[in-house]
Amino acid sequence: MRIEEDIKLGFKDVLIRPKRSTLISRSQVDLYRKFIFKNSKLTWSGIPIIAANMDTIGTFNMVKILSNFHILTAVHKYYSVIEWEKFINSVSEEILRYVIVSTGTSNADFLKIKKIFSLSSSLKYICIDVANGYSEHFINFLKKVRDCFPNKTICAGNVVTGEMVEELILSGADIVKVGIGPGSVCTTRLKTGVGYPQLSAIIECSDAAHGLGGRIISDGGCVFSGDLAKAFGGGADFTMLGGMLAAHEECDGKIIEENGKRFMLFYGMSSQAAMDLYIGGVAKYRSTEGKTIKLLFRGSVESTIRDILGGLRSACTYVGAESLKELTKRTTFIRVSEQENHVFNNKSYCF
Repeated sequence: MRIEEDIKLGFKDVLIRPKRSTLISRSQVDLYRKFIFKNSKLTWSGIPIIAANMDTIGTFNMVKILSNFHILTAVHKYYSVIEWEKFINSVSEEILRYVIVSTGTSNADFLKIKKIFSLSSSLKYICIDVANGYSEHFINFLKKVRDCFPNKTICAGNVVTGEMVEELILSGADIVKVGIGPGSVCTTRLKTGVGYPQLSAIIECSDAAHGLGGRIISDGGCVFSGDLAKAFGGGADFTMLGGMLAAHEECDGKIIEENGKRFMLFYGMSSQAAMDLYIGGVAKYRSTEGKTIKLLFRGSVESTIRDILGGLRSACTYVGAESLKELTKRTTFIRVSEQENHVFNNKSYCF
């Protein structure tokens, strides 16, 4: 046993210090990024936000809306091949540029993604998604996928330490998913005692990835658009959003009505609800590591995305970054004990 005594930070522990700026308007800020991925050699450009591959978030309907903003959607792994074929035949090749195909690590998962990718050459991105990216089986599966799809961009995770980021990139990943336990409906840290504060994980993992020419996704922990700014400021190449995109028309969550208001259920993929739905319940050898909540229905995701992008542009103007690419170079974090004035945070004041 050993103790690391240096302080690790989450988004709530810091603010970004403002700096002099020559920008006149938020409209001058360029949020687009362009990446050439290390192993696939593919080039991608767009706004580096990704809808999470949760079954209520990473939907085909989400793809159709977010692609208009040049934003990626990691489509969840529970659609059948027949459903994939129907979707692919109903949309343009341009929309498919913003699709990431998610997979687990079983032999059945491998055969399934081979069938999905045989449906269209326009599909370019794979997400190998497990809760614990530290297993030897996961590394071996990543190598197997890389051998089978040498020209596809692969993201893999989740991990939170630099040495594992390096191993995943050297094993074939182009992008590493960073985050254990920060999600709004994840209880991994409570159930297992394992995790890593998200901002420190981003800073340490991005340094490791960029040293090898790889990229990282900050997966989880964002509650406000300011958290995305902190993630990008800390070195993240992409941010993945779940809860911030939940309870919209494009989601597949169950809608319930109470006292004349509409709510949508949102749950973690290791929750009782998810395991009951997809694997017939919680196995005797494990516990749930997610929860189910109800969120007020929020209409179309389009307005939420516009608000998030507006917050990002504003953050860039505060530090004089003309583009999102410049944000990390212009970021100085200051540790704080509070983020905001809470005097009117009571719900009775809000409407």
